Amino acid sequence: MGTIRVCKDPTKPSITPVTTSTARNETINGSHQFKISGYSLSKGMGIGKYIASDTFIVGGYAWAVYFYPDGKSAEDNAAYVSLFIALASEGTDVRALFELTLLDQSGKERHKVHTHFGRTLESGPYALKYRGSMWGYKRFFKRTLLETSDYLKDDCLSVSCCVGVVKSYTEGPKTYSIPVPPSDIGKQFGKLLEGGRFTDVNFEVDGERFAAHKLVLATRSPVFKAQLFGPLKDQNTQCIKVEDMEVPVFKDDMYNCTSGTFS
Repeated sequence: MGTIRVCKDPTKPSITPVTTSTARNETINGSHQFKISGYSLSKGMGIGKYIASDTFIVGGYAWAVYFYPDGKSAEDNAAYVSLFIALASEGTDVRALFELTLLDQSGKERHKVHTHFGRTLESGPYALKYRGSMWGYKRFFKRTLLETSDYLKDDCLSVSCCVGVVKSYTEGPKTYSIPVPPSDIGKQFGKLLEGGRFTDVNFEVDGERFAAHKLVLATRSPVFKAQLFGPLKDQNTQCIKVEDMEVPVFKDDMYNCTSGTFS
């Protein structure tokens, strides 16, 4: 007995499920203003000695600004001031963008700006591998020029620092869920009836009037459906008189019908 083989038609493409995901890279940005008051008193503290700002948090990491009045390196012989941003908390391969701005205090807004933001970076964001890692400039500004510039006013310098911590994550297809309300629509209709809002029909029983909702009554009761929407419906739905029924009985029937227990 021979074997029957079913061969797939190579001209027809196979249908396979397609899934998608998106890798996103973005920065979490934060800034800090650092004012150095009494600049002249900081001179002479020594090469490699610094004044640090208070720490500030950006992207879940602590940062600080370091200002070296006599410079950071001995080879510059205190001819320059140095300015750096440092990672002040533990971190491994924290990738970030930085901006250091020495503010012009003359009002002319001729600030001295060094920034990673708004330009293409050949080697990407700067990586800091441990606490104390720094980014900045040993020769940020020549001291003789700084001390005769508009950046120094009333013996004060003002530095603005911006940090953008790079975060990377992958997004899959988003799923949405709609919370399902509890199965108490009957109670809700009952409260709607008791509240008296949006009523569009009235019943008169033994001289007393009761407001109700035609659509709810017709949905729950074939009797009310015929009376309100049938071919022999009452023409005057503003006030329908109910004969031969006591008020308590009618009220109970009306509520039971609205709350879902009417039969």
